Amino acid sequence: MHYPARLFLTSLLLACSAQAALPFKVAPVKYQMVDSAYSTEATVEAVKQSTVAAQVSGRVSAVNFDVGDTVKAGSVIVRLSAGELGAAVAGSQAQVAQAQASLSSARANYERQQQLFQQKFISKAALDRATAEYRSAEAAARAARAGVGQTAALSSYTTVTAPFSGVVSARHVEIGESVTAGTPLMTGFDPKDMRVVASIPQSRLAEVKAAPRVMIEIPARNQWIDAAGITVLPSADEATHTVKVRIDLPANLQGVIPGLYTRAHFSMGGARKLTVPASAIVRRSEVTAVYVVTRDRVSLRQVRLGTPGAGGQVEVLAGLNPGDTIALEPVKAGIYAKRPGQ
Repeated sequence: MHYPARLFLTSLLLACSAQAALPFKVAPVKYQMVDSAYSTEATVEAVKQSTVAAQVSGRVSAVNFDVGDTVKAGSVIVRLSAGELGAAVAGSQAQVAQAQASLSSARANYERQQQLFQQKFISKAALDRATAEYRSAEAAARAARAGVGQTAALSSYTTVTAPFSGVVSARHVEIGESVTAGTPLMTGFDPKDMRVVASIPQSRLAEVKAAPRVMIEIPARNQWIDAAGITVLPSADEATHTVKVRIDLPANLQGVIPGLYTRAHFSMGGARKLTVPASAIVRRSEVTAVYVVTRDRVSLRQVRLGTPGAGGQVEVLAGLNPGDTIALEPVKAGIYAKRPGQ
């Protein structure tokens, strides 16, 4: 009676040793508690992103940064050469000098007319004319000084600085180009503060608001990120009847850039499902399969998958049974399956 048990144990040990000798990792297929989630496509965007534009007309004389460069707040990114602004400043200063001379003359005449009026050599009307001329000269001098300040402010716009620290994502001008006020010069973003934007159907909005957990999947990097927060915008798109949702990401994520394709997974509760790691799946044209390991033999088996879950697990609807062993490294398993004798 002990022989069958001993034979079973011996065969089990042989199978385990055969799998241990395989040149790739394997794992058993089993039921797991996974999040039941609503998933939707989303896109990464920078919280701080802006395009700096010219505020005056001129010619580009220097471009100090290019695409991909890191820029500190306040750094000079573009310089413009505007000769007409220099001439305008000189003209404004000349107008100030002329206005000051007129004011000095009007003040002296006003004081002289006051003395003559007190000595009763002139009439009150003559004094009023001198007073009006003096007040007019004062106003003209103030206007000339204001003109100089305005022209100087415009002249300072020829030096364009970065509004915040970040990375240059687009350069719109080259040295020597003529620009006018409003012409885009450079675009940048802050890589430390990123978020994901998704459009949610109205029918799912209540579930999304109540979701206790949100995870962001970046398929290109095989990366899963726990969201730091969620904001539902208080308006809907009239054409699609969807509502935009902003999902905050943790700070200082490496390799996450604006425009990156992602999927947002909103947790709706837990469920027990038969799952396999997404990295174990082989996709060939319209065929979706996994490599199944039986002792030391490897074969490709087609499967039907459900929705992907959190943590890189994918639900298996058909093709596998609990206890089946699959290869976790499909490339190595495929090479092994083609060896002689398989």
